[in-house]
Amino acid sequence: MMDSCNCIEPQWPADELLMKYQYISDFFIALAYFSIPLELIYFVKKSAVFPYRWVLVQFGAFIVLCGATHLINLWTFTMHSRTVAVVMTTAKVLTAAVSCATALMLVHIIPDLLSVKTRELFLKNKAAELDREMGLIRTQEETGRHVRMLTHEIRSTLDRHTILKTTLVELGRTLALEECALWMPTRSGLELQLSYTLRQQQNPVGYTVPIHLPVINQVFSSNCAVKISPNSPVARIRPLAGKYIPGEVVAVRVPLLHLSNFQINDWPELSTKRYALMVLMLPSDSARQWHVHELELVEVVADQVAVALSHAAILEESMRARDLLMDQNVALDLARREAETAIRARNDFLAVMNHEMRTPMHAIIALSSLLQETELTPEQRLMVETIMKSSNLLATLINDVLDLSRLEDGSFQLNIVTFNLHVVFREVLNLIKPVASVKKLLITLNLAPDLPEYAVGDEKRLMQVILNVVGNAVKFSKEGGISITAFVAKAEYLRDARAPDFSPVPSDNHFYLRVQVKDSGSGINPQDIPKLFTKFVHNQSLATKNSGGSGLGLAICKRFVTLMDGHISIESEGLGKGCTATFIVKLGIPEKLNESKFPVMPKVPANHIQANFSGLKVLVMDDNGVSRAVTKGLLLHLGCDVTTVSSRDELLGVVSQEHKVVLMDVCTPGIDSYEVAVQMHRLYSNHHERPLLVALTGSTDKVTKENCMRVGMDGVIQKPVSLDKMRNVLSELLEH
Repeated sequence: MMDSCNCIEPQWPADELLMKYQYISDFFIALAYFSIPLELIYFVKKSAVFPYRWVLVQFGAFIVLCGATHLINLWTFTMHSRTVAVVMTTAKVLTAAVSCATALMLVHIIPDLLSVKTRELFLKNKAAELDREMGLIRTQEETGRHVRMLTHEIRSTLDRHTILKTTLVELGRTLALEECALWMPTRSGLELQLSYTLRQQQNPVGYTVPIHLPVINQVFSSNCAVKISPNSPVARIRPLAGKYIPGEVVAVRVPLLHLSNFQINDWPELSTKRYALMVLMLPSDSARQWHVHELELVEVVADQVAVALSHAAILEESMRARDLLMDQNVALDLARREAETAIRARNDFLAVMNHEMRTPMHAIIALSSLLQETELTPEQRLMVETIMKSSNLLATLINDVLDLSRLEDGSFQLNIVTFNLHVVFREVLNLIKPVASVKKLLITLNLAPDLPEYAVGDEKRLMQVILNVVGNAVKFSKEGGISITAFVAKAEYLRDARAPDFSPVPSDNHFYLRVQVKDSGSGINPQDIPKLFTKFVHNQSLATKNSGGSGLGLAICKRFVTLMDGHISIESEGLGKGCTATFIVKLGIPEKLNESKFPVMPKVPANHIQANFSGLKVLVMDDNGVSRAVTKGLLLHLGCDVTTVSSRDELLGVVSQEHKVVLMDVCTPGIDSYEVAVQMHRLYSNHHERPLLVALTGSTDKVTKENCMRVGMDGVIQKPVSLDKMRNVLSELLEH
């Protein structure tokens, strides 16, 4: 039975098994000891901010030595007592377990420790970066402050020399420069001239360098400040002496903007493609170098100088233009005053000459008209008629000169009234027919059916224009006929390519009268037509050389037509082919016509007017003895009982209710004829008892007539006065 026992014999004896466990434990302890320093080394390498690296190095060395001790124990095993073997085995097993656990734990913990250190490093790096940015900001603020100071100093003046000098001084003070210079292009544009230096007494200006040097091209082609060699021509500002070691040098271009006529030391007229060169040198014999913010400051200042120079140039141009404008204004004001003085002198002269010329003309025409009433031989009558025609021509010339004078100085005004348009044309026809019949010319008048009978405008000036145009047609026609056509111009016929400035605007309150006068006379060369409307110009191409005239008629007609918002033109195919004169004037359309308000009073021929005013008491006041005698002669010939006086006191002393008419020369020197009229109204409050007050004047202006009407005069007679004119005036006065 004992032989059949299945007891298993252990492969390792108990003591040997303990030794085996110790052997394995020493191996793992050594392995753990060796891995822990490696992990610490990795941690120390990755964690640059760990402050106790030497402690870790000592700790690592201790562990390595411990591990080496356990490793050596693998070869020094000896048999011990069982109790010692069990204790050692238990201790080594526990040490191996703790060592391995520590090694494994470090593998897990080190990344967390590293992450903590990484955040600390990140924050530290960020703090350092913020410090750098704050330093940069402080530097930029400092740079900006210097730029603002420089800009303020530069722009505190607009004088270009002060700007440039201030720039160099402020840059030298701000950057502590040894030298600062400004090179300007010469007039030829081929060289740069040293124009300004910081220490101008030590470093005289004036010498030049070629503008196409490589160093200059390098600076001009860059927008930034460029470091250049201290030995370059533009940097050798100071003379070298001894062991002088120059400091670092930078150069920057300065754009010359909008600087036409901006000249310093023979500068040319510059444009935006030209540059000046600014050179800046640090103190010599020093290790100082240019910093980025200093270069930025230099670049900004260069731009500011360019802007300030452009402003200075613009100011110079504006001041030059202002001075020129002031000089021109002074000259214009002087010319205006001289022109006004000349116009006043001319008007005064014309006014005096008008009065002085009309007084003898009054005598000539009046006496000639009296002579015509006497028995004369045919030869004598021809001479008297010649005197009358010449006198009337001279009177017309005087009127034309006065009208033209007032038209040119702007004092002429149209007398707008409501009148019978058809009667105007018939009166023109009646006046022209006698002259045309002598030359055997046929005159026809065609008034369109739609032509209004009444119109609003200046009747006298319209008649003057028609008479002048028709009179020229009669004057320059030897045979054939003259046709006068008048009609309302339609809108499509108002525009005329020959008058681009004529812009008619049709409306319901007015119409445009178109008058066309066509003759078969001598004609005009087309190239001479524009000259016809120039004053004092005669058409030398006309066949009729002895036609007479002052050369004022058409010039005055053109101005009258222009005042009436119209235009006038003449057409002719050439000499001997006649011509056609056409003018358009703007006339108003009257409101509802009242026959009692606008009575038609056609002027009847002289032989139908009262021929004799026998017993009519007339009082004449005129300071001029000849004029007074002539007027008295006219009235005596008409049968009037005439009393003459030469002053206001005489008139007021002799006037009575028996006098029916009082003729007063309103231009008598020293006598206010208007005041005489006012006193006459006071003397005779009853209108029927007061004599008719008639002004006798040589003035043709509207103001004189208005003043006469204002003080209560009943009529105005313009000198010169013929017998027929006096008869007509007295007839009209007595009829009313």
